[in-house]
Amino acid sequence: MSDTALRSRTDAAWQVLAGVPDPEVPAISLVELGIVRGVSEGEQALEVVLTPTYSGCPATEVIEASVREALEAAGLGPVRITQQRAPAWTTDWISDEGRRKLRDYGIAPPGKCGEQTIRFFAPQVDCPRCGARRTERLSAFGATACKSLYRCLACGEPFEHFKPI
Repeated sequence: MSDTALRSRTDAAWQVLAGVPDPEVPAISLVELGIVRGVSEGEQALEVVLTPTYSGCPATEVIEASVREALEAAGLGPVRITQQRAPAWTTDWISDEGRRKLRDYGIAPPGKCGEQTIRFFAPQVDCPRCGARRTERLSAFGATACKSLYRCLACGEPFEHFKPI
């Protein structure tokens, strides 16, 4: 295969993967979330490298199946998927567009890890619905371990905050 054909196949794969939603937060794609770490042309298959948000993530198998199904449906198979756990996934890998989509979906996006300080109390988080800074954490855990539950004291709406890790 020529270099142009290889590039176009991997470029096509990236475009397909940009449309594969995260199973737990379908408003954001796996690419925007930073789970897709690489796509390349292997000897016998398209090679896709995924890094789960954490090693015990219950959605890992669903994500892998979604990636395989989307690429094969687009005629880009066969596909070989590798789970790469080091370096560990970080919320810094969420794209700016992904952060915007989280906010629009009603989940307060995490700040950059380098901007975070170690705290003994819950961080102040802006409400993704009205933008108010007056919020309180109701629970350290939301629907999943990677989110915490907050309530806005201005508009009264509950919301989740994607924890920075």
